Amino acid sequence: MNLDILFVAPLSVQIHTIAAFGAIFLGAAQFTTVRGSGLHRVLGYGWVSLMLVTTLSSFLISVNPIIGRFSWIHGLSVFTTVMVIVAIVMARRGRIEAHRAIMINLFLFALLLTGAFTLLPGRVMHAVFFG
Repeated sequence: MNLDILFVAPLSVQIHTIAAFGAIFLGAAQFTTVRGSGLHRVLGYGWVSLMLVTTLSSFLISVNPIIGRFSWIHGLSVFTTVMVIVAIVMARRGRIEAHRAIMINLFLFALLLTGAFTLLPGRVMHAVFFG
C-alpha cells in the first residue's frame, strides 16, 4: 500500500476517498446496532453525511468525461444523492422497510460495488493498493 499517491492527489480526490472509506466503516458498524436506537440514528446521520460528502465531492473529479466534464459515474452520484434523501423521508414517514431496503442497497451497490471499480488499473486507488 502506498498512501503517498493519495496524499499527492487533488484535494477533491482526498476528500472523496476519506468520506467513502468513512462511509464503508460506519455503514458496516451500523449493521451491528439495534434498529431505531439512539446509536443507530447517530451512526445513520453520520453515514448519510459521509455519503453526501462522497457524492457531492465526486462532481469535483473529472476522469473520462462523456458530457462536458461529467462521466457516467456522476449519474450514479445524482441517483445516490436522491436515494439518500428518499431513504431519510421514508424513515421520517415511518416507512421503515422502504428506508431499510434503500439504505442496504446504497451500501452494497453505490458504496461497495462502485468502490470496487476504483481498484481497476489506471485508477488512484489501484495505485494506492497495488502500486
